[in-house]
Amino acid sequence: MIQNLTELVERARQLGPARVAVVEAHDPDVLESLAQAEPIGLAQPILIGTPAKIEAAAKKARYSLRPETLIQTWGEDASIRLAIDLVREGKADLLMKGKVTTASLMRGILDKERGLRTGSQLSQVIVFQVSHIPRLMIMTDGAINIAPTLAQKAEITRNAIMVAHALGNAEPKVVLLTALEFVNPEMPATVDAAALTQMNRRGQITGAYLEGPLAMDVPLSRFAAERKNIQSPVVEATDIFIAPDIEAANILYRAILYFARGESGGIVVGARVPLVLLSRAETPETKIRSIALALLVQHHQRRAN
Repeated sequence: MIQNLTELVERARQLGPARVAVVEAHDPDVLESLAQAEPIGLAQPILIGTPAKIEAAAKKARYSLRPETLIQTWGEDASIRLAIDLVREGKADLLMKGKVTTASLMRGILDKERGLRTGSQLSQVIVFQVSHIPRLMIMTDGAINIAPTLAQKAEITRNAIMVAHALGNAEPKVVLLTALEFVNPEMPATVDAAALTQMNRRGQITGAYLEGPLAMDVPLSRFAAERKNIQSPVVEATDIFIAPDIEAANILYRAILYFARGESGGIVVGARVPLVLLSRAETPETKIRSIALALLVQHHQRRAN
């Protein structure tokens, strides 16, 4: 089982390089990450967009462009269409966001006729580590599903479990986060969490152990669990945190980064290939780890199929 982000990148290097189609590639941060990912055998870039813009961004990022990596398009829509076509035709392994809006890119990906839909629920999965916990953890979904239904939460959970399996964790422990540990009909998240836990016990969600509803302190603190009279395998051993909605997940993710000084990598799963769709605020190092995560997940999915 992969224990940290350094090991994650090293494992991915052994499988690479991945052919990464970058949509509207004139993003200096993306090019800076590729400048580091390419020499270590992690990524083989396919840079899509306006060459002059890409060249200017490459100069800013101190990235040495090679003419054979550039594919000229004119405009955001054309770049999105071409990148998706490359994936559909097997000419690109991964799709990565450059200077393009997530909303526009998602419209292309979700296009029923020419997109990358598979029938599965798309969701963002973040893999992270913090200094005082000696293992990788996963959280979801802070970017795609705004207010997921119970059925969508089940799919979001299955997606996160699949990523844990790709990292070598055969039976991850999953917590369904809420504000408290009791089912309260006036708090729908607690009802959903209890239902998901029951689905796990009855074999509808497999490959993991689910527990919920639980507040955030219980999985992180044995003291809190004991005071609340909760006994569970997830206490101080949780691998996956499922947030009730996009706001809770996004706040949790930012707290991990800025309060806990955590490090991360993240992808969107559920499409034909893993998608590297990161915020402009993410560092080049986060983007490198995200490419590595995408490569590992893709390898796992190919083996499973």
